[in-house]
Amino acid sequence: METPDYDVAILGAGPAGAACALALHGHGLRVVMVDKATFPRDKVCGDAIPGLALKALRQLNPAWHAELLANLTPRADTRDSRVVAPNGRELHIRWQLPTFNSPRLHFDDHLLGLVRRHTTTEIREGYAARDIQTTPTGVQLLPADKEQEPLTARLLIACDGANSVAARRLTQRTIDKAYHCAAVRAYYSDIAGVDGTTTEFFFLHEYMAGYCWIFPVGNGVYNVGFGMLSEAVARQRVDLKKMLPQLLATHPELARRFAGAQRLSDVEGFGLPLGGRPRPLAGERFLLCGDAASLIDPLQGHGIDTAMQSGILAARQAIRSCQHNDFSPTFLADYEHQVARQITSKLARSYRLMRLVAPR
Repeated sequence: METPDYDVAILGAGPAGAACALALHGHGLRVVMVDKATFPRDKVCGDAIPGLALKALRQLNPAWHAELLANLTPRADTRDSRVVAPNGRELHIRWQLPTFNSPRLHFDDHLLGLVRRHTTTEIREGYAARDIQTTPTGVQLLPADKEQEPLTARLLIACDGANSVAARRLTQRTIDKAYHCAAVRAYYSDIAGVDGTTTEFFFLHEYMAGYCWIFPVGNGVYNVGFGMLSEAVARQRVDLKKMLPQLLATHPELARRFAGAQRLSDVEGFGLPLGGRPRPLAGERFLLCGDAASLIDPLQGHGIDTAMQSGILAARQAIRSCQHNDFSPTFLADYEHQVARQITSKLARSYRLMRLVAPR
């Protein structure tokens, strides 16, 4: 391989990739970001944007944080959560950090807009990587479309989601159903008993390894879904796409509230690789971030905050590696240490607590 075209290649333009590109700004590096989709694109998710995600963006640049909030619509600002136990008892929680919900179709596009407007990152949409190869001088992305050219960089930062090509190719990661969640979601309107500012969680006797949610996302629309541990899905042989409508029609409270509701979308499924156990996050000339690094909170199911945090940590490691011209696993291991200290230690505690609630 000749001299690489770029210093850093970011694979994936979601929250982890966008945060990484923003954190690399101003350091004189040649950065390219690629994504298989063309934005705006939908991302099947619960659409909750945790307060720590907003805090991470504000710490990068308060002006970027203000710009995002000023322009992002639709969204629902939320500070309260209602948790309903299987016996019907309720717990109400007021979160300290401001947070909101917004469809990923819009949130991810607005976050990427900050990268477009405020950095020199070269963004290539519609670029799907089918393979990744590393050499002593760089890393090469091989596109699925043979009419597109391979891209080379000194370092790859993989932010390509739960089905990460990089994680499969570079770490031989496979799905561990004990550390993986399956979920479905659909959008609804005209739900009774909602206020547009409160997120709701419903736990069920039959499915203790999961919960149903109702999240407002603005303009009278609600993200409604159900997720549970994949090993429980397999053991109980649950068809989540069929289960969600049945649950909304039969649950003592939800049946009444959804009697006149309108479903606005199909019920769609997605997977969540959970944090809670050690995994390789770095190797020769690569780092993994966000869902590609399995940084989903096992207890609450959120991952946008950890995705952005890991993207920023990866950017800091990339800057150090480029300054020292060292992309070895030994040097990149500091990124793993930082992620462990700031993120995965908390996820391990969440996993243990989740197991207390939903034992094997």
